[in-house]
Amino acid sequence: MSHNSPCAALLLIMAAVSDVCSAADLALIPENLVAIAPPVPPAAGIAAPQNSSLRRLITTAGHHFAVSSGKPASPAPTLFIIANSIDAMSSDPTQFYTVTGRDLAHHGWIAVVLDPPCEGSLQQEGAPPGLQGWAQHVKRGDNFIESYVAGCRDVLRHLIAEGYTDPERVAVSGTSRGGFCALHFAAQEPLIRVVTCVAPVTNPLALAEFSGVTEEQASLISLDRCVDKLAGRTVWLSIGNEDSRVSTDDCIRLSRKLVAAGRRLRPEMRVIPVELTVGVAEGHRAMDDAYQRESEFLRKQIPKR
Repeated sequence: MSHNSPCAALLLIMAAVSDVCSAADLALIPENLVAIAPPVPPAAGIAAPQNSSLRRLITTAGHHFAVSSGKPASPAPTLFIIANSIDAMSSDPTQFYTVTGRDLAHHGWIAVVLDPPCEGSLQQEGAPPGLQGWAQHVKRGDNFIESYVAGCRDVLRHLIAEGYTDPERVAVSGTSRGGFCALHFAAQEPLIRVVTCVAPVTNPLALAEFSGVTEEQASLISLDRCVDKLAGRTVWLSIGNEDSRVSTDDCIRLSRKLVAAGRRLRPEMRVIPVELTVGVAEGHRAMDDAYQRESEFLRKQIPKR
């Protein structure tokens, strides 16, 4: 088979993606996205291309992040993205998790990528990575989300102080475990106007990695702690109709809790701004148009000035 054939190109793209994404991450990528992914070099052994649009920075307090562009001429609307580690997202040839950020860039936004807990700059030496690390933390009684959110807030304050971010136009987006983090971040940070989630973790006990974790242990990081703080905030959730990895039913339950909290705590609101889309997707995958819908929703909620 020729390296220049469409089949060879698809195989090379999938091979490059598998080098930087976990099996759970790969499952999220819609099948049709591979066909529109940027090309990769045809020669074997060449590393996946770097996402040159991500520029790594660090706050004075030592919190790592990456921005999608240079410093804007004036403070810009800002989307925080939490999905995979900065390292993985920088070398992902599909640039899958930054689809929304790259679309919003055409409308004057900047995107800011944060490492999830237990990944990238937040990976502790000798500790299990990712969700296994989360489980270990809660088994030890460690509310790691609290310190994680403090770091996220430090990045936001840094970007405002440096003139990158308009403090009146801030949103956060999360995919899978990143959605869980995004909701916690928004609950603790009043400057965040909108939170959007694609196939989010909403109940850690639904995860295979949390096998053996008790309900009491998981309560340390439960989103139930966030519901009242998110009352009246604009929340957009998207999930497949049969996502057993993170539980479609748990996502639906969270949306109902958010609506109930909004109605109870913000009775002056005519409508509660919580939107849930349950659509067609295979397993733990984003719906084919999830990120396009997300971008449209954010542009509507935080329009140009």
